[in-house]
Amino acid sequence: MSGYVDLQVNGYSGVDFNAQDLTLDDFTAACQQIRLDGVSRILATIITAPLDSMIAKISRIAQWLDRVPEVAEVVAGIHIEGPFINPAQGFVGAHPRDAVQVATIDAADRLCDCGGGWVRMLTLAPEQDADAAVTGFLSDAGIVVAAGHSDASRDQLRHAIDRGLQMYTHLGNGCPALLPRHDNIVQRVLSLSEHLMVSFIADGHHIPTYALRNYLRCVPDHHIVIVTDAISAAGLGSGRFELSGQIVEVDDNGAAWAEGRTHFAGSAATFPRMVELLRRDLACSDRDIHQWTELNPSRLLDPLTDSLS
Repeated sequence: MSGYVDLQVNGYSGVDFNAQDLTLDDFTAACQQIRLDGVSRILATIITAPLDSMIAKISRIAQWLDRVPEVAEVVAGIHIEGPFINPAQGFVGAHPRDAVQVATIDAADRLCDCGGGWVRMLTLAPEQDADAAVTGFLSDAGIVVAAGHSDASRDQLRHAIDRGLQMYTHLGNGCPALLPRHDNIVQRVLSLSEHLMVSFIADGHHIPTYALRNYLRCVPDHHIVIVTDAISAAGLGSGRFELSGQIVEVDDNGAAWAEGRTHFAGSAATFPRMVELLRRDLACSDRDIHQWTELNPSRLLDPLTDSLS
């Protein structure tokens, strides 16, 4: 079935994929709503938590994917975001700082092994991965490695690319509001976007429209990926919702804020809403939208269909 491919979904339609008490019925209902909203495949995203908690959440979803065909038709696999991210204020974003850790092959192996082959992507900060050892280990195992929530230097990014890094997760987010004006993570990634897929949250909140327009002009079309970073609030309007045990407040404009409103905590937008914004505010063509929302993310999930340039 054709449709949007979303590589980053933390929850949907009132269901938090990171909740300790997530049930199969709720997960299935969320998948059904995702399909109704025109999305053919997603990666269910598990974010930073204590390692044992992450393992339990990954194992639970993997078991459902093995047993329930109607879920596996929508959920192409699992995206692990963390815990190997930069713990500094701003870069850590909505992830709990006390659960962040440096990357080790042992921890990465435990996280992926419990997924029973369903872990398709892992986002880490290259500066947390000494000599890009974990990046190489995961890449050799056929898992897509993305950088994110990172302040990696250009040299660290290049070394990670040499070891198999394929994508940067939600560029322009997972970083402080104030950055050095030239040498910053956004500029470093843009300078290397010939070698990396780059995902963007196009909800009109995470990145101002004019800035997103600039980013889309800088990144080659065949390396642009649109993601929702959806949370349980997606599609439900304003209110208070949960993301992995923390309260997220969605305001009347549809922006999802962490407690204290210092930073966003995922997105409340659906994929159709993002496509509407791309067409209306950025005048993106149907061809571009098809490439950014279907073809490019599919190439990451199905690498034999194409290769990264």
